[in-house]
Amino acid sequence: QVQLVESGGGLVQAGGSLRLSCAASGLTFKPNRMGWFRQAPGKEREFVARITWSGGITFYADFVKGRFTISKDNAKNTVFLQMNNLKPEDTAVYHCAVRRTLTTDYESWGQGTQVTVTA
Repeated sequence: QVQLVESGGGLVQAGGSLRLSCAASGLTFKPNRMGWFRQAPGKEREFVARITWSGGITFYADFVKGRFTISKDNAKNTVFLQMNNLKPEDTAVYHCAVRRTLTTDYESWGQGTQVTVTA
């Protein structure tokens, strides 16, 4: 069973940076991609970024383009999210998830890591 553990969240002032990590264990297959999502209080979970496992092709939500960078270390089964120029509206619990194939949904959601950005 795949387990994902996120870390790296915290409290930061607007304009600051954080680097999130998502460590995967129990991977018995090569994922198609891994993604980062976030959920702010009272809001729906939303997509942030994703990266394909083999080619490292990235895709971002418009609201993080130019500020966030997703990367991975296949040898360590870890995905990162470098977040720069953080804004108060980035405050949320950030989760990672794995997608087995293009025809399956994201699964094995981690417990999340809290990111709080103060003005």
